[in-house]
Amino acid sequence: MFEIKPREKMVERALLVGAYTETAEKEDAQDLLRELEELVNTLGIPVIDRSLIYSREPHARFFLGSGKAEEVCEHLRELKCDVIIFDNELTPAQQRNWEALSKVTVIDRREIILDIFATRAQTREARIQIDLARMAYSLPRLTRAWSHLGQQGGGIGAKGEGESQLEQDKRKIRGQIDRLKKELAGVRRARSTQRKDRKRAPVPNAAIVGYTNAGKSSLLRRLTGADVLIEDKLFATLDTTTRKIALPNKQPLLLTDTVGFVRKLPHELVESFNATLEEATMSDFLIHVLDASHPRVMEFYGTTMKVLADLGADEKQMLVVFNKMDLVEDPSTRTVLRRHYPDAVFISVHTGEGLDLLVERIARFVGDGTLRVALRLPLARTELLAKLHRDAQVHSLSYEEDGVRLEVTLSTRLLPSFQEFVVTEEELHSSR
Repeated sequence: MFEIKPREKMVERALLVGAYTETAEKEDAQDLLRELEELVNTLGIPVIDRSLIYSREPHARFFLGSGKAEEVCEHLRELKCDVIIFDNELTPAQQRNWEALSKVTVIDRREIILDIFATRAQTREARIQIDLARMAYSLPRLTRAWSHLGQQGGGIGAKGEGESQLEQDKRKIRGQIDRLKKELAGVRRARSTQRKDRKRAPVPNAAIVGYTNAGKSSLLRRLTGADVLIEDKLFATLDTTTRKIALPNKQPLLLTDTVGFVRKLPHELVESFNATLEEATMSDFLIHVLDASHPRVMEFYGTTMKVLADLGADEKQMLVVFNKMDLVEDPSTRTVLRRHYPDAVFISVHTGEGLDLLVERIARFVGDGTLRVALRLPLARTELLAKLHRDAQVHSLSYEEDGVRLEVTLSTRLLPSFQEFVVTEEELHSSR
């Protein structure tokens, strides 16, 4: 079994490097480098320094020019770092060139995100998806993982035992990729069955989406009391969690927390986590949570919308929620956000600010899919009466000789279960 050794167990001192090719991109590159430091800290790797470098154009050998590459390596040796982590995506050849020049491990943002996802995965589905994404990423980079080949009389680029061993290992990984794809297909079928069961139980579903660390899991916990992991770290939540809540009008709602998004999210992660992110595409509406206190909150809104567009979920009915308002000290920030997002709800999960209004707005979203109808149930169908009390809003109820007469507001999903008992306008008038 091919194993990818956890990176945080191999290195102890990291130098972060970010490069930009346009002067107008400098501020954005600085912010991305700070975010990379948060990602690296999430893995528990100490960051010794960050280097932001301007390069007029990407170079084939090192991404940076040779002179800049030498300067980075000199700085690395001065700081006694044992890993270089690039915010820019490196090709397999560029990684090998950097490792040959620096004599240390060299990785990029994509590999950091993959490693974080690997440490966060809890369910079988998430672990399969992560293994699949990591193996697909590592296959073209396999040569740097096999230093033992030089001891077998061959070696990289040579004919003989070493080369044959490398090819055997590549075939082994391709075989495991095929096996994982089949396993993932089975998990997706099971998830589809579960989702169909949820649809049969006519309860609307909302998916909580947003940039990582915006407070999605905290909101789910506050609204439902669900025991979910909450940490001030990027990608603290990876597996989806679904919980049921009862709205003020007694209408039930399923709330699903989804994996957070991030800028430069590796495309293969969007693909391999499609089964998890499908919760967003299959929900009735979305609750898009944003960190109002972050200076680039509008950019994060754009990042999430782009990923949702990739999933085909960007046109869904959406409730925008700005969280962490208790951390917004500048009144002008509140004014700007309210002007740009007039229909948004502004809350603080920490203090409880705005949560009552949020629940009202959610109930209104759900209410858009409800109907008020008159029903006549047979006296023997007590289970249907119990279901209405549990899943609908009962306005009036009276017992008559031919059954139970009710006036209720229920979900359009619930209606088919009671269609045969609906009392028409004509029947209502004739009975009066």
